[in-house]
Amino acid sequence: MDLFDKISVENTPLGKHSQYSHGYFSFPKLEGEIAARMKFRGKEVLTWSLNNYIGLANHPEVRKADADATLQYGLAYPMGARMMSGNTTYHEQLEDELAKFVSKEDAILFNYGYQGILSAIDSLLDRHDVVVYDSESHACIVDGVRLHMGKRFVFPHNDMENLEKQLERATKLVAESGGAIMVITEGVFGMAGDMGKLKEIVALKKKFQFRLLVDDAHGFGTMGKTGAGVGEEQGVQDQIDLYFSTFAKSMASIGAFLAGPEKIINYLRYSTRSQIFAKALPMPIVLGALKRLELLRSKPELREQLWTVVKALQSGLREKGFNIGRTESPVTPVFLSGEEHQAGQLVLDLRENYNIFCSIVLYPVVPKGVIMLRLIPTAIHTLDDVQETIKAFSEVATKLKSGAYDEKLNVIHS
Repeated sequence: MDLFDKISVENTPLGKHSQYSHGYFSFPKLEGEIAARMKFRGKEVLTWSLNNYIGLANHPEVRKADADATLQYGLAYPMGARMMSGNTTYHEQLEDELAKFVSKEDAILFNYGYQGILSAIDSLLDRHDVVVYDSESHACIVDGVRLHMGKRFVFPHNDMENLEKQLERATKLVAESGGAIMVITEGVFGMAGDMGKLKEIVALKKKFQFRLLVDDAHGFGTMGKTGAGVGEEQGVQDQIDLYFSTFAKSMASIGAFLAGPEKIINYLRYSTRSQIFAKALPMPIVLGALKRLELLRSKPELREQLWTVVKALQSGLREKGFNIGRTESPVTPVFLSGEEHQAGQLVLDLRENYNIFCSIVLYPVVPKGVIMLRLIPTAIHTLDDVQETIKAFSEVATKLKSGAYDEKLNVIHS
């Protein structure tokens, strides 16, 4: 058989919908300045699908820093991987400031969040080690675990009793293999919005020997007194062995970092293949990240505004009877009962008739018969935006129950 003969987008879980979804439900184009309201297919929509949590994407100081750095350095400098010819004082400064902000000894930059945590897992573990991870971990963690040549155990989401059982199994295995144990979880889980039980997990260190890696992509900049994340929020930041976050959320940029003991970070600098063999982050990204981090530290009012919007949105939805699950963060899921074709009609109605753009999540991410609308409130939304959205959601929920969305969805041309 020819390899290409068996490859078809229609045979993939997401691609099976591509004939009618491409350009509308999947790969949509939001255009214009990053803001609460943007253009979608030529019309203005109220946008709840951007991880611009504290509003830095178009902050004037950020735009100026990005522009000045691009004018001075262009996008090419530095050329080469950091180990060879791509290191600069500013890359090292950013690592130092990030480490200090999250109360760790050192930090290493990664070009991308997904690539970063995947390659860190690959670098840190060998075939004698055992990895134990939360069942709702992000795809980057799951893929990193798949690369692991040794044993891996998964515990049901935030189930501490089961985690203890998996640690018992892992402890027996490493006693024979001479390996070690790593536990991986998230600070904020990006779909449901709840926090990982970091306090309970670190308490298990009294009983078991393991190291803890936390992916806090959605918690960095949004959670904790200073925005240093869920570890700070739960009072256990000093007990997280390795702290990871991306720049793609609160920092409104691209790239990522991992912070931890100086010894381990230095090991990663010389061992992480995805960085050793990849060009360094361009200077505008690095200088832009320094400015973003400065604002994150010096302007707590941005985070305060975010939480004003979050609380108004979540309390307003709950008061109207909506199920928003177990969220403890800005991530706001709205769960409705319905089938795939009803979901398509509902979102079409929201976008075309209510001018509201949010993400839709269906099976297999959520169970069959469940429609999840995922809202990401930010500091640039207003309370008027919140009220407009709650009103629209109330109306489309009533339509869904009445059967108004039972008709099959017609093909939407991109």
